Formats: sequence, C-alpha cells, structure tokens
Amino acid sequence: MDVVVIGAGQAGAALVAKLRALGHQGSITLIGDEAAPPYQRPPLSKAYLLGEMEEERLWLRGPDFYAEHGITLKLGEKVSLIEPITRKVMVGDEVISYDELVLATGSYPRRLPSNIGGDLAGIYTVRSLADVDAMKAEFAPGRRLVIVGGGYIGLEAAAVGAKLGLDVTVLEMAPRILQRVAAPETSDYFRALHTSRGVKVLESTGLERILGEDRVSSVRLSDGTELAADFIIAGVGVLPGTGLAEAAGLAIENGIKTDEYGRTSDPHIWSAGDCASFPHKGGRWRLESVGNAIHQAETIAENIMGAQVVYEAQPWFWSDQYDCKLQIAGLNVGYDNIVTRGPDGDSVSFWYYQGDTLLAVDAMNDPRAYMVGKRLIENGKSPSKAAIENPATEMKSLLKA
Repeated sequence: MDVVVIGAGQAGAALVAKLRALGHQGSITLIGDEAAPPYQRPPLSKAYLLGEMEEERLWLRGPDFYAEHGITLKLGEKVSLIEPITRKVMVGDEVISYDELVLATGSYPRRLPSNIGGDLAGIYTVRSLADVDAMKAEFAPGRRLVIVGGGYIGLEAAAVGAKLGLDVTVLEMAPRILQRVAAPETSDYFRALHTSRGVKVLESTGLERILGEDRVSSVRLSDGTELAADFIIAGVGVLPGTGLAEAAGLAIENGIKTDEYGRTSDPHIWSAGDCASFPHKGGRWRLESVGNAIHQAETIAENIMGAQVVYEAQPWFWSDQYDCKLQIAGLNVGYDNIVTRGPDGDSVSFWYYQGDTLLAVDAMNDPRAYMVGKRLIENGKSPSKAAIENPATEMKSLLKA
C-alpha cells in the first residue's frame, strides 16, 4: 500500500511517523511546499522571533529520520493536481501514484485588503519560517509597530515587540481583544498585562486605510486618527487550505469535510490538521492547534492500517506572552458562566461552565489548574463551582470526586 501525504507540517509529520511505528511496509511520500523539513510553528511568533531559538531547534525530527524510516521527503515542491479516479498526484512534471492519500494542507493567513493599502511593503503575517525571517530585521528598538488584530498571534507579536523596545499599538475592531476565543476575564487579564508593558491596546477600533507611497508609513483608523507606522503585522485569522481538495471534487464544509474516522468524501483520501473539519458533539468542528493536528493525524494513520478508530477531539492550546504562560484545556463554545480561581501570586485560572457542566479552563501561570481541568474535561467530570472558587480546595482532590 503506497501512501502519499500532502502537507509537511505537524499533522503530516506525525502521520508518517505513526504509519512506520505501526509497521506499515509500503512506500510513504511526504510533500511540503516549504524548503525546511517539518517544523514547529508555535515558537515562530515567540522564541524564534525573539532570536532565542535557532531554526534547527524548530525541526520536529532530524533530517536523517525520514531517510532511515524509508520516507520520501519532497520539500519545496507543490502539488498541482489530484486525480482521485486514477489515484495520482502531480508534483511539477512528476506523477506519483497512491493507494491512500492524506491532505494535511493546513491553513493560511488572511491578508489585509489591497483596496485599503494592504499590498504596500512593510506588511507581514506570521505563519511560516519565511514570514518571520522576512520581518526579523524590522524589530529594532524605537521602531513603530502596528498590529492589526487582537487575537493570540497578534498579542504574541506585541509581546515580542515590547520586549525588544519597539513602540507597539494593537488595533482590535471588536469591543475587546480575544473576543472570539476567550471570556471577558481572560481579555481583561491580557489587556492589563500588555498595557503594563507599554503596549497601546485600541479596542472597537477599525483600520480604515494604510498610508504610504511604496511602503507603509502610517495608518488611518476608523475614528479618523492617524498613527505613524514603520511596519504592520496582520493577525486577522486564517483560512483552511482547501484549494486542492475543492479542485479534486471533495466535499467542503468549514474545511475539508471528513467523517468520524478522518476519511473525506473520497474513500481513499483522508484529511488531518487545520484544514480538516470533523463531526463532534452534534456539530462540525475545525481546530487550529498542535494537539489536534497530532492526535487526528495519528488516528488516521491507525485507520489507514485498518483500525477503524473514531477520532475523539481532546482540545488543548497554549500561548506565551512575556513571562506569562497561558494553557487552555477544552472548548468554551456555549459557556454561560465563569468561575475564577485565584489570583495566587501571578497565577489565576478561569473555568468555563454551561450550567453546571465544565467546558474549558484558561490557566495563566497555573499548570496544576490546567492539568486537573484537562483531565476533568476528558473524563466528563464537572466539579462544583464552590470547590473551584475555594482557595483551600486541593486541586488533585477534584479528580477523586
């Protein structure tokens, strides 16, 4: 059985390694459009941008791993066509046959519209090594950075800018930063954290126009204010990489539509990671996280080998900003009340409930709350809110209740 994987990110790398670990004897080809071997993306907007991590440390595995395990690694190459009927993919002039194909094509960042000046030089996104390498030289003390979008990517870039001595402004069109992904309590925590480091956070503020000749020089805000800007980082979300799947006639629904096993509408094509949507709790979900990419990819590897394992999402996320480590367990969709534990020093956690059912936990500098919350959610347990709020409650005791 010959397996081809398109997309050499976290999901693709996890899947090919798992296939060999499970004893797959056929050929495996992993195709990626970047020149670098599969690498971690989360440190790009943090340690790598700060210059605290070399490129080689981003690599998920040493380059020798793939050769030693009989995995053909095609880097810096793009698949131009998938032919589901003949089970072939086109890479340049090369035709590669497959028995099973996996689409791990990830996601790509939204760009600022060209009709407001989004095509000027000096505007960046944070998604790939090339993106960060292109902007690194901009991070010099005293330079003026405007970040469009108050999500985690934007806030992580703001933290790097502030640490390196830049004049940083974050623009958020919504009434508060992190509005789409977090409770007001978490938004308040991070707004205070950033403003304490000198970052200007402008909420309910849209971007009307980017000004400059060939390169950005300033921005005009929705209230008419103009801000000088030496460069801009756009953190306005991502879109699933569905282009190849759509051209191949696969079903698309908030990403590449898969069943509970990770199989697409074509029985010999699977999909994992940011690009894939899957059935979960009566709906259809798409998760942009390392944990999902790995777990989903490894489940698909098992299913390619005939296991028929249902994919059960166990969401977890994290974000590093300054000396704060945010860890998130679960999904907060549908919450109607928040329980706060702490603060205790620089640690605090916010627990999302729907009625009396625990959905998710945001833990700031509180790994114990995160680990306990994660296990509770995975085991379907919901501790009493009074127990969470009570500082005398031993966290481990909640697991025994």
